[in-house]
Amino acid sequence: MLAVERRNLILEKLQDEKKVVVSELSILFDVSEETIRRDLDKLDKEGLATKSYGGAVLNESTSLDMPFNIRKKRNLRGKQVIAELVSSLVQEGEHIIVDPSTTAVAIAKALKSRKRLTVITNSIEVLVELSDVSGWDVICTGGTLRENYLALVGSRTTDVIASFHADKAILSCKGINMDNGITDSNEMFSQVKQTMLKSAKQRILAVDHTKFDNIAFSRICELSAIDMVVTDLRPSEEWMNYFAEKGIRCLYGKDEDENRCLCE
Repeated sequence: MLAVERRNLILEKLQDEKKVVVSELSILFDVSEETIRRDLDKLDKEGLATKSYGGAVLNESTSLDMPFNIRKKRNLRGKQVIAELVSSLVQEGEHIIVDPSTTAVAIAKALKSRKRLTVITNSIEVLVELSDVSGWDVICTGGTLRENYLALVGSRTTDVIASFHADKAILSCKGINMDNGITDSNEMFSQVKQTMLKSAKQRILAVDHTKFDNIAFSRICELSAIDMVVTDLRPSEEWMNYFAEKGIRCLYGKDEDENRCLCE
């Protein structure tokens, strides 16, 4: 097993259990404890974990982001719910912009039964997901590839997005907060998402319930810049009242034996 593969598996274990122990990891991966300590040193330097005596704990700061292949395994059911709801909003023949979030990949999968869509994206994973779809126009923005994110960023990316006028922009974020708006962990991602919002008639924030009341490093926009929020679980009454006051539509999932609910 490559070292990077082992570290990703350690990250998955940290995601699930919040902490790991050197001796247990040594047995699990059949490597020396010194090798595991080097792995944890690297994760600590990258800000993904914090070393502790005999092991490490997960760094849960919203200013940091896990590698894409780790994030895509979080809250899979919630992402599926969001994807189904978003897909019900997209009409055949529309032009849509999607960001490089793991939620966007789930949305792309849910949309594959549609016909004649045009999708503009800076997500490598979305491009791969849609590579077998016929009858669509799938447009890659180009740009600079960010390591571990499977995303293209930079001035080339924003220039291409700004040249289009889409029907819908669908994006996610790291934090949504009443006072601080919509935020992400990386300034370059925020800049691209700001351009996406400016390039679409309707702006949809697709975000699971864990992002509410969080604040990440870089601001994308005020909440007033969003037309609709789509989430997996019903937000709190405080949030529902806030959305009603600001004129933001909220589409959310309910229990599996119930239908979706549209509140505005």
